[in-house]
Amino acid sequence: MHVLSKGFTVDDKLQIQPGTAQETLIIPLYARKKCGDKFPELYADPAATEICNRLDYDFSELNKKYDTTFYEFGALEGAMRQLDMMYEINDYLRNHPNASIVCLGCGLDLDSRRCGNQQNKIFNVDFPDVIAMREELAGTNPRETNIVSDLTDLSWMDQVDARNGAAFYAAGVFHYLKKENVKAIVLKMTELFPGCRLVFDTVGTLGYKLMMRVILKKHGMNNFGNLFYTNNSVKDLSSWSDKISVSSKGYMLGYYDMKLPSIKGIHRLLANIGDNIMHMQIVKIELLY
Repeated sequence: MHVLSKGFTVDDKLQIQPGTAQETLIIPLYARKKCGDKFPELYADPAATEICNRLDYDFSELNKKYDTTFYEFGALEGAMRQLDMMYEINDYLRNHPNASIVCLGCGLDLDSRRCGNQQNKIFNVDFPDVIAMREELAGTNPRETNIVSDLTDLSWMDQVDARNGAAFYAAGVFHYLKKENVKAIVLKMTELFPGCRLVFDTVGTLGYKLMMRVILKKHGMNNFGNLFYTNNSVKDLSSWSDKISVSSKGYMLGYYDMKLPSIKGIHRLLANIGDNIMHMQIVKIELLY
């Protein structure tokens, strides 16, 4: 399946400068490409490969890192999250074949183009510079609408067509928001989108302290007050409203057993630690009528 817009060639090189916002977007994209290279039986991301081939960027240092066990697992972690999200989107679309797909904090995530029946409307929400880079690198798709907005400005919801249902997903996004912002998003969605589904990933207290604080600092964030994380998503989030049904599964092993020849024992050990000690979870919220 060709997920990029037609008209691009690998000769259309786009220069990426180190230390820029563009670089922060391509690093997780490159991780997904490397996961496809290293674990092809589990995951493939053709869009990531196509985009990386279009970049004028020195990947040599990243290549060295992703040959280590720690970075291999990081690539695997990002890929498992995408697989989990796509599973939940496609599961919703089986009963709502004409529903929209809504990617919150979309970055360069193009997996929505691979979901559903290839006719589903897609809505992507992110900051202006991110949307601009997305359109430059991945082009536009006739069934896509790009919404330029901060997620905490809830007016973006007015642009989403959910008349036939909608599957909303946020991959690696809500960690950067305060708990009250995530709650406000969910509560507003209960008003506007009954019958729809929201899927996102979370970590628990230990995962937040050991992993997310390091990642947030790399992105220039030093104020960690009241950011969103939870050890018990079902209990904590269910109290927000009687118009939601909350469930969760392990991020790494909740959907796939990862029992493949290319998956090392250390990978499965780290996956178990992630799911059971770091409380890395995929949270599904059904928005009730």
